[in-house]
Amino acid sequence: MNRSVKVAFYGVGVISTSIAKALLEKRGVKIIAAIDVAEGKIGRDLGDILGLPHKLDLIVEKDARKAFSKAKPDIVIHATSSSLKQVYPQISECIRAETNVVSTCEELVYPYPKNRAIANRLDRLAEKHKVSVLGTGINPGFLMDTLPITATGPCLEIRRIKVTRMMNSGRRRMPYQKKIGTGLTEKEFREKIEKREITGHVGLDSSIAMIADSLEWKLDDILELAPEPILADDTVKTDYATIMKGCVAGLRSVAYGIVGGEKAIELEFVSHARVEEEYDSIEIDGKPNVRLKIEGGIHGDVGTTAMIINSIPKVINAPPGLHTMNRLPIPSATPVELNRYVKP
Repeated sequence: MNRSVKVAFYGVGVISTSIAKALLEKRGVKIIAAIDVAEGKIGRDLGDILGLPHKLDLIVEKDARKAFSKAKPDIVIHATSSSLKQVYPQISECIRAETNVVSTCEELVYPYPKNRAIANRLDRLAEKHKVSVLGTGINPGFLMDTLPITATGPCLEIRRIKVTRMMNSGRRRMPYQKKIGTGLTEKEFREKIEKREITGHVGLDSSIAMIADSLEWKLDDILELAPEPILADDTVKTDYATIMKGCVAGLRSVAYGIVGGEKAIELEFVSHARVEEEYDSIEIDGKPNVRLKIEGGIHGDVGTTAMIINSIPKVINAPPGLHTMNRLPIPSATPVELNRYVKP
């Protein structure tokens, strides 16, 4: 592509802010529109929201159609909600405007176990308007699905896969800590999980389904256990909160892909403020066995920012329709001009 890639944002929250700032450091890309429904953001200059020392002369709009009528983007970076049902109207609006979409919506990463009907509608709509759509992020989207799938490449046989993500939540932003129940009593935690007022980690079932799809394993079931609170055994102070002894410091979530009554796929997500060793690990029992460990782990916000940006060329270059990470080219960094990676 000889010109800059034109990008719009649908949702201007914490992750979008990180992505926008990173894009402003790249060549071959131009931010041309921003949409949000929050009253405190509508009508403000995007540069102000990003905390820049200068304005971008780009006003945040409430109406997507109005924003797109001023300038048509090549791709929309969508980041508003984890729920596919909630974001369907937003994404379909972008598709009807004939723009590609890359979204952080966790349930869009591999939507077929729970939302096949919505996924099929999005796929047909995207094909009709000749655009491509992808849901991705660091997790789900890479660490607990795309990366272990790639790690099976040198294997002749696969018997079992276990992926573990061990994170110190005390180093993460406050919205994330609230999402995992930080500071609640155990009773409050269980009540909020039951009412889905907090969700914990979203997407373990989707990651399992993506792995199984890539390996052509027919699962008997996907079993996702309710998140379990991890309680502080002493008062914990983080950069964002003080957690009293006996209160929730984080959680552990586990899910299994069952084949023939056995746990063929196991995903374990642990995130709390007392984690001493952070890491991401993949264990593959097969021929040969594969053991991978990323010491220190991948920072969630940084990783998601990179995954979204690095997926832009792959989405624009993809054929029309709804795509998943296991059906696109292997992820890779785009460290120079972004438009160099987009086909003319």
